[in-house]
Amino acid sequence: MQAGNRVDMVDALRGYALLGLFLVHCVERFELYWLDPQPDAWFDATFALFSGKAFAIFALLFGFSFATIMANERARGADFTARFAWRLLLLLGFGTFHVLFYRGDILQVLAVVGLLLVPFDRVRSDRMLLVLAALAFVQLPLWLRWWAAGEGAAWATAAPLYFTWGDLQTLADGSPLAVARDNLGPGTVGKWSFYLETGRVMEIVGLFFVGIVLHRRRLFADAERHRGMWLAVAGVSALLWLLASAAPATFGSEAQRQSADWLLGQARSLPAMAFQVAVFVLLWHSPLRRLLATLVPAGRMTLTLYVGQSLVGAPLFYGYGLGLWNRISNAEAVLWGVAAFALQLALAAWWFRHFRYGPLEWLWRAATRTTLAVPFRK
Repeated sequence: MQAGNRVDMVDALRGYALLGLFLVHCVERFELYWLDPQPDAWFDATFALFSGKAFAIFALLFGFSFATIMANERARGADFTARFAWRLLLLLGFGTFHVLFYRGDILQVLAVVGLLLVPFDRVRSDRMLLVLAALAFVQLPLWLRWWAAGEGAAWATAAPLYFTWGDLQTLADGSPLAVARDNLGPGTVGKWSFYLETGRVMEIVGLFFVGIVLHRRRLFADAERHRGMWLAVAGVSALLWLLASAAPATFGSEAQRQSADWLLGQARSLPAMAFQVAVFVLLWHSPLRRLLATLVPAGRMTLTLYVGQSLVGAPLFYGYGLGLWNRISNAEAVLWGVAAFALQLALAAWWFRHFRYGPLEWLWRAATRTTLAVPFRK
């Protein structure tokens, strides 16, 4: 089922990723969990299901959406390259605004990496894109760091910046201005350190290329015709996920432990993400489709809901608001997140009965086109 050029299943999958990301944020108390970690079954289950996986789905669909937009414009006889670069600069602006409230924002990262990858739309060989994706997933910089750590190189054994950049105590008891200042400064340095040093940026690159191929081969749009392929993806990724989960907790010397942890983390999260995507696609073409379709409105206004979650969630958990970060259990945090997301789903469903786009989605589209003539109401 499609609406215009949109693939409803992709919107639903994006809504699923938004749910997963939000539950991770809730159980993390928008970062404050790490000030006094108290793991339990609720925390472990949420992280096992969604941490690193929901984000990866977003990156995959980011590449898919990029290819969709570029192809649509080519069909109209236009070259959208410069306009898409402008679109990403606007996304960077949205992300910077979001950082004022939540330092873990992913919009900035997707925008910056996306800008670097825009020229690859001109690579017409899908095989070449998949080779580049595989090279990104191999994580050669991390393997170099692992080897250098074994050789005693100081840069390779040093603690990553995100261990110390950004003051979580400011989130716990600082004013909104103090939080915004720390988020924009040390918090942002810490965030970029996390994405660069752990290999997340390379992962985004690889997923971006895979997303382009998924669009070109119509593996989402014509998923039912490719059911055999999706069954194979589900089976192989499940096997790889199990093998990676059974792997040793680390490998190499003690000095190499940090790099090994990052490598093993991706070896587990990537097949887990692929398994979840494949199962979602298969379930979409089953009697469960009607249930999964309730996620479509959330997937169509992900930008609005993602930023809105922080505008509401941060004051609930941070010291300048209700300060609930250390006053509720992990179970309560997860259940609150589920309830809040259900409310968001209802709001999004109501919204699209009256409007064509979410508020920030309309603003993003209008600013990309540099015109207010983009229709908003139905």
